[in-house]
Amino acid sequence: MVTMLGEIGLQEMVDASPIGEEKKRLGSAFFRGEHCSFNPYGKDHCKDDFATHFILKGWLPGAPIIHRKTRVTAFGSCFADNICTHLASIGFSTSKQENNDIYVSSMGEGLVNVYSIAQQFKWALNGWLPPSNLWHGYDAEEYDLSEVIRLKTREVFLNTEVFILTFGLSEIWYDEITGGVFWRAVPMKHYDAGRHKFRVCTFAETKASILDIIQLIKQHVPQAKLVMTLSPIPLIATFRQVSCITANSVSKSLLRAALDEALRELKAEIRQDVYYFPAFEIINECFPNRFVEDGRHLWPMIVPSVMRLFEATFCETNLTIDEAEQGFHRARLQDVQTLTEHPLFSQAFKSGMLPDKPEQTGAPAGHFTMAPPASIPSPVRWFKSVRAGLAVIGLSLSRRTHTDQQSH
Repeated sequence: MVTMLGEIGLQEMVDASPIGEEKKRLGSAFFRGEHCSFNPYGKDHCKDDFATHFILKGWLPGAPIIHRKTRVTAFGSCFADNICTHLASIGFSTSKQENNDIYVSSMGEGLVNVYSIAQQFKWALNGWLPPSNLWHGYDAEEYDLSEVIRLKTREVFLNTEVFILTFGLSEIWYDEITGGVFWRAVPMKHYDAGRHKFRVCTFAETKASILDIIQLIKQHVPQAKLVMTLSPIPLIATFRQVSCITANSVSKSLLRAALDEALRELKAEIRQDVYYFPAFEIINECFPNRFVEDGRHLWPMIVPSVMRLFEATFCETNLTIDEAEQGFHRARLQDVQTLTEHPLFSQAFKSGMLPDKPEQTGAPAGHFTMAPPASIPSPVRWFKSVRAGLAVIGLSLSRRTHTDQQSH
């Protein structure tokens, strides 16, 4: 709903007031589409329904799909284990509790790439046999292709009503001779430089593997529903010759984009049974100090708050979404308080860069002072300063160029 027309810089702007959000300012030159969801402004984070409105929107089932007696199988990265633990804590049952000897239970949180997850479905449901010596546990112990375990896994899969799969990373080790992909890395005692190689999964093969998993589930267990998630836990290290932080960004981006495109390509009759729960976005976008010192383990208040959001939206319990939102809000505030323990950010509190005492600024307790508005350049002043600087070196910036840049 347009409420005001104004002028910022050289582009006409409008103020829009989306229902339940802070007023947004945007350019008026382009059609925004029939469905337009805005990125939150700072004050939007204080809304009681922030998670529902700004993160969960568009991803939730019309009604809970997990009930007290629903047979759930969850595996993938270590985040899948958090889901199993939470469901067990509220009286729900998963295959991990009932069938802990099958590999998706005993190594369920260690199957971190799309190939390792797809292998379990192809092996259990189609009787496909992967090349030998690819499946290893946390201590590099080998998991054999036991027919007994395969049949147990098949039975569990065929009786599952809801699958929850958590994908973790895109970096894989493979056997160049057989083409087989390892669950994890190559055990030191088996490593052969002549045949064991490392690479990053392509977007195409990642999406193809996800679609293969969905197709296998719908073929063999047509009544089952599927919830897919992306683990927020970063790589502990990369085998690429780039920094781990940038490699992790690529690894997660490939998976997230492949999940999204796979979902968009599904036919309506299949798509209605396949869901994405945005745990990755919840944690990475809402908690400024997500991890403890090792950079991989989450602060203890975070996982329960995310699991309660999942419970309130996907499970039939007495927990309401309002209660889950309140817990999520509290967890975010608690997370901010941990910044005082962060090796770098704690220096800001100790040095007085961000005063934490009300008497220093006259601000209420828990508030920090910001630079005065006059010191922050408006778009008009910014544009004029850029134009003046270019004039000094003999260049000019046209009105059209500025308008084009604003539209992007």
